Amino acid sequence: MVDWDSLQRSASEIAERAYAPYSGYRVGAAALADDGRLVVGCNVENAAYGVTLCAECGLVSQLHATGGGRLTHFVCVNGTGEVIMPCGRCRQLLWENGGAPLEVLTPEGVLTMDQVLPQAFGPENLGL
Repeated sequence: MVDWDSLQRSASEIAERAYAPYSGYRVGAAALADDGRLVVGCNVENAAYGVTLCAECGLVSQLHATGGGRLTHFVCVNGTGEVIMPCGRCRQLLWENGGAPLEVLTPEGVLTMDQVLPQAFGPENLGL
């Protein structure tokens, strides 16, 4: 049984550390890996907006930096702790690191990644 409230609190706590001096829009993300590790990330803006890092990017980086594995449960929140949806780029990133069964807490409840990103493109499409 996943404690979604605890996962959402972890995302809210890391959102406080976001670097968002341009937009003021703080984002935090938290997920569980298949070995039970908690991984988190926050957005990091840049004056060259195109190179801004989403919270999910930091989370996936932490996943790999701390041993790899697969994401099993994920939530993303804004600076006030409200659950938000990952952007399109980050949905692809989550697909790559959690796949179809990854459970995502969304504003409409818990959905699997294949519901969030139907007919996703992934490594299997590259013949790898």
